[in-house]
Amino acid sequence: MLKTTISKALLSAALAATFALPLAATAQTMNTPAKSVLNKTDQQIVMGMARANIAEIEAGKLALANAASAEVKAYAQQMIDDHTKALADVTTLAQNKGVTLPSEPDAKHKAMADKLSKLKGEKFDHMYMMQAGVQDHKKVHAMLKKDEQRAKDPDVKALAAKMMPTVEQHLHTATEKHKMK
Repeated sequence: MLKTTISKALLSAALAATFALPLAATAQTMNTPAKSVLNKTDQQIVMGMARANIAEIEAGKLALANAASAEVKAYAQQMIDDHTKALADVTTLAQNKGVTLPSEPDAKHKAMADKLSKLKGEKFDHMYMMQAGVQDHKKVHAMLKKDEQRAKDPDVKALAAKMMPTVEQHLHTATEKHKMK
């Protein structure tokens, strides 16, 4: 009888340990951030893509509130829509590769948003199209070209290539609208 009780206790302990070990390992993995599988350069590229998209989304929202021209508001809505889709792609890639993304624009874009938020009407329209439309898209276009060349990870390269035509279209549209003003 004692032998049976001890055997049952040992068997129960062994089973409990067998099932608890994977659960403990899973809980530990869920609480600790995954180590990125990307090198530092590729991590910076992905974070730069996120920052650029976040900045365009925020500037677009500001334009919807402050722009006078229906044309500028339509452009701003396109920026919000297109850059939200692009940010979703960047976020998916980042999650798959273990990269933590920024959640807000960088200091330079916050400063630009602060300046823009003080403007209304035609002054806002002109500044928004010049800054967020032309200048930022020129920078992002150049950044994506460079990133596509220097990225080592094939998924990062592919994402830079995928984003390029949309940024080119945004730049072209902004340049044309800015010339008309």
